[in-house]
Amino acid sequence: MSELSSSVPLFTRVRARSVEARNRIVISPMQQYMAGKDALPTGWHLNHLERLSIGGAGLVFTEALAVEKDGRATHADIGIWNDAQAEALKPIAEAIGRHGALPGAQLIHAGRKASVQVPWDGYQSLNAGDAARGNPPWPTVAASAIPANEGWQVPAPMTHDQIRRTCDNFAKAARRAANAGFQVLNIHGAHGYLIHSFLSPLANVRTDEYGGDLTGRMRFALEVAEAVRAEWPSHLPIFYRLSCVDDLTGGWTLDETVVLARELGARGIDVIDCSSRGLGERGTLAPGREPGYQVPYSERVRRETGLNTMTVGLIREATLANEIVASGRADWVAIGRESLYNPHWPLQAAVELGADPEYKTWPPSYGWWLSRRDRSKRTSPGKKSPGQG
Repeated sequence: MSELSSSVPLFTRVRARSVEARNRIVISPMQQYMAGKDALPTGWHLNHLERLSIGGAGLVFTEALAVEKDGRATHADIGIWNDAQAEALKPIAEAIGRHGALPGAQLIHAGRKASVQVPWDGYQSLNAGDAARGNPPWPTVAASAIPANEGWQVPAPMTHDQIRRTCDNFAKAARRAANAGFQVLNIHGAHGYLIHSFLSPLANVRTDEYGGDLTGRMRFALEVAEAVRAEWPSHLPIFYRLSCVDDLTGGWTLDETVVLARELGARGIDVIDCSSRGLGERGTLAPGREPGYQVPYSERVRRETGLNTMTVGLIREATLANEIVASGRADWVAIGRESLYNPHWPLQAAVELGADPEYKTWPPSYGWWLSRRDRSKRTSPGKKSPGQG
């Protein structure tokens, strides 16, 4: 793929520690619920992520990888709690990098949102019927004994020993991700999963040092950051995904996100990945959202902390993505479901924005034909251009 030189902001190169992305477009982590035996990735994951890398993004993340077996959301999630899983992820990291994108991995513990059905089976807590079909439930943990949704499993409040072991599991997973060849790491601290359950006062009613005021509720999130930064190579960047607001009365606020982001930055976190909501119901399914509705969160965190930020959420149009970067509201723009609809969205955006009108950054076996297709459109009727026939 040819090197792109452009003044279009979305297609300027961006550096994070020692790595540099070819543009500001990120493929957001997206669960596929297609894991094989023992939570291993399959050919589906390899083909899916390699195709998205071919599509021209600067950074491509895997789906969220569970740092321990009980930290999976579903039986169909990939893990990175043992070396066999890390070894199976190596070809994926290599395939992403082979096509010019930075390979990224996201780490997760699902907390009180663990032990659920895959979405198309209902996304409810696993039950006896699921067990009879070979998908038994397992016990869940969280900051406090408060279920994520009505009728869901009630999690056990984590003990201090469990907290320490979980931080250690995040650190070990980071080390395995580095050994597998990933160059960027993302810690999932949003959407109602374990870390978020400690942050939000609606999910955390602890009276020890991990609850109460903001300092207490942030403690676990910061300890995870410290543990991961200690094991992840110092020359490679770490993103941290946050739900910047709960959007619920008495919940986590944007003011608190700014405070947490500063503390994360002081512990070596490089980019704040600004999402929102999802403490209970899946935020991605909420109706009535406007394109780019989370950009104001990214903008404020960036302005008030000096940290680089990534924004995500219903960004479908290239012009919007470019405006976000051009106006300094985020340093990285992540797309998710739009890339499932159109895996070549980044390459197409470069054409639409005038960064690559001749398809030079496309794979030559595609770009050669597409450039001639466009020339043929400009040719008068009845006159063939080279490549027609």
